[in-house]
Amino acid sequence: MTTAIVAQQPGLSLPSVGNDLSGYFSRIADIPVLSAEEERDLAERLRDNNDLEAARRLIMAQLKFVVHIARSYNGYGLPLADLVQEGNIGLMKAVKRFDPTVGVRLISFAVHWIRAEIHEFVIRNWRIVKVATTKAQRKLFFKLRGNKKRLGWFNAEEVETVAENLGVTSAQVLEMERRLASHDAAFDGVSGDDDGTTALAPAQYLQQANADPAVLHERESDSNDQHNALTAAMQGLDERSRDILQRRWLNEENKATLQELAAEYNVSAERIRQIEKTAMGKIRTVLVA
Repeated sequence: MTTAIVAQQPGLSLPSVGNDLSGYFSRIADIPVLSAEEERDLAERLRDNNDLEAARRLIMAQLKFVVHIARSYNGYGLPLADLVQEGNIGLMKAVKRFDPTVGVRLISFAVHWIRAEIHEFVIRNWRIVKVATTKAQRKLFFKLRGNKKRLGWFNAEEVETVAENLGVTSAQVLEMERRLASHDAAFDGVSGDDDGTTALAPAQYLQQANADPAVLHERESDSNDQHNALTAAMQGLDERSRDILQRRWLNEENKATLQELAAEYNVSAERIRQIEKTAMGKIRTVLVA
């Protein structure tokens, strides 16, 4: 479920999260909390009749909880408005999937969806380069920051403690710690500092000449041209000369010897060598032309 579900009918709109957070908080502060009976009735109406008004009321009643959850992610340096908006998306997904017959309150079910959306947003936007890509790394990313706040700088004993508490290896803790301690850097860097020094940018030491797309394209084009020229030159040879070159030089496996070809063609090995030399000369003439 997205914001579209509450915009399909007139009047079914949610307060938007904009730059005026204080105004948003004021608008949602007076929204009453639903009783368990009201919540179950609205959820059944949504489930059975796709009642959008019921969906709106369910979502509106939980907006304060989303703000409370979003505030706990303030330490990542991301705008609170964005965190709240992502949490609201998770809430909408939860409302769509909520089953009133299970016997739990909506917010207990929605917490997972709210946090999941916020987690994805933090991972995507905390750094340009992702610090966590797998499910296990994402879990460690958030839990390690919580432990870091309590323990300060890690020493060997603290690494072991965190690893045991989180159920991971010490190596995984240290790897994530290195990722958290790193920072984004511009690939091209800056022209220079105020003192006249120039920073060594990644572009200066990460560039690989053999990975330049223009160079690779040129090489591939040259290779194709040479292959086509060789094919044409081979076609210009007589059948015996072409067979000798093919079996002597172009076969990947079981290359024939001069003696083997001499016995097959009933000539001397020296004669095979002469035919081979003449054919190679003709091909060289075509390739350099």
